[in-house]
Amino acid sequence: MTNQTVSEVSHQRALQRIEEISQLAVYRNRPVALYTDLYQLTMMYGHYQAGRHRQRVVFDLFYRKNPSQNGYVIAAGLEQVVWYLHHLHFDDAQIEYLKSLNMFSDAFLEELRSFRFTGDLYAVPEGTIVFPQEPILRVEGPLFEVQLIESALLSFVNHQSLIATKTQRIVDAAKSGGSQGPVIEMGLRRAQNMDAAVFGARASFIGGCIATSNVLAGQCFGIPVSGTQGHAWIQSFPSELDAFRAYYRAFPDHTVLLVDTYDVLRSGVPNAITVAKEMEQDGKRLQGIRIDSGDLAYLSKQARAMLDDAGLHYVKIVASSDLDEWTIRDLIMQKAKIDSWGVGTKLITSYDHPSLGGVYKLAAQEANGRLEPRIKISENAEKVTNPGKKKVLRLLVDGVASADLIALDDEQFNPAEPLELFDPVHTYKRKVIQNYEIQELLVPVFVGGKLVYELPTLQAIRETVVKGLSQFSSEVLRHVNPHIHHVDLSQKLWDLKQYLLRQWRPHAKYNK
Repeated sequence: MTNQTVSEVSHQRALQRIEEISQLAVYRNRPVALYTDLYQLTMMYGHYQAGRHRQRVVFDLFYRKNPSQNGYVIAAGLEQVVWYLHHLHFDDAQIEYLKSLNMFSDAFLEELRSFRFTGDLYAVPEGTIVFPQEPILRVEGPLFEVQLIESALLSFVNHQSLIATKTQRIVDAAKSGGSQGPVIEMGLRRAQNMDAAVFGARASFIGGCIATSNVLAGQCFGIPVSGTQGHAWIQSFPSELDAFRAYYRAFPDHTVLLVDTYDVLRSGVPNAITVAKEMEQDGKRLQGIRIDSGDLAYLSKQARAMLDDAGLHYVKIVASSDLDEWTIRDLIMQKAKIDSWGVGTKLITSYDHPSLGGVYKLAAQEANGRLEPRIKISENAEKVTNPGKKKVLRLLVDGVASADLIALDDEQFNPAEPLELFDPVHTYKRKVIQNYEIQELLVPVFVGGKLVYELPTLQAIRETVVKGLSQFSSEVLRHVNPHIHHVDLSQKLWDLKQYLLRQWRPHAKYNK
């Protein structure tokens, strides 16, 4: 089979998959062209006026700092990126709105009418473990197109990557001390808006949650849904026992009872035990009780003892109440008797670190008929960009990730030959690796505007996370003061960066 045939087969499969996804309620019939900041359009217009809009450019999307004290990020949001680029166009209503701003010429607006993404997109697959400074997306195409999409791409990738990463921390904490307590995402009412809630639930499943309370996310993404009752249900009945019995009659095979509306130990648990015994007479079993407030360690231990004394060893205890990875870890250390965790606010908002802070930077631009590297220089060393069209390589020794290497796209490496790596800032820090395996992280998604990447299922993405995490040592994965996984530059890229810095320095002026 020829490469052209393979590409066409990939294209057709990819199209079929994105069309299926586009029918989901969260995607269907949504306008996308104006999902941008105004300054993207003003820059596009400036380039258009200067006759530069067809110049070919390369932009990198990456982040600079890991969130929540973590040692890595789980890349997510590519599905939204693909949906957006596949459907990106300006309709009449959007053109009329832009015209009403009295900022753009009629000729420019006419150019927008035929706008389609015709560039190349390379991306790390969703679920990939990534690190600061590494391109998560690399976009190449006409400046006119690549400039417009900046804000949308950042929005999609920043949000879902952040929530997937926060979720994984929480899920990992729930496994500490040998516990296997699953985590349920319950953040709909605390998310900033519907999109944040729905796509946050998607990201939480990527990060390891087993279910969500968000029904729309369940419908759209096939995530298992989970939910019981709220305090208002209990309060609306003459007594707590009446409420529990009514709920059992409504859901005889899925009964989980909320026991903290009045008094967990003197009312909630005793009433739950009464209903559980009545259920046993009907050949049914109470699935669990949920505690949503109070001292969860003390209450869960007391509730477990009461349930066990009543012969209800099978009844599970679910805890909620403003949980995060630190609270869960502490509760496990206190030997709380909790079987599963419902986590809302602090997961869906990534409460302690609410923004990933990814950036989108120019790396190369067409000049003299070829792509020439571009660099951004800053007083802050971490904000100095890596120039040129690049790729990201993960280097594994005996199956364990030893380092990542950012290299120029045309570089080749032979795993049979020793490779010297060095810290790009403290260059005296060096090591040599041999007999290593290379994983190229960026894969083609769009080529010449043609979609060639078949989006995986959400379950497959989740498996990518598990496989990716297995390649790193526990020191890199720990929650506090993780070992730094080094992201190095190839010698050729480092030399190019130093050359461009030297080119700039003679022209710099410093005001003391």
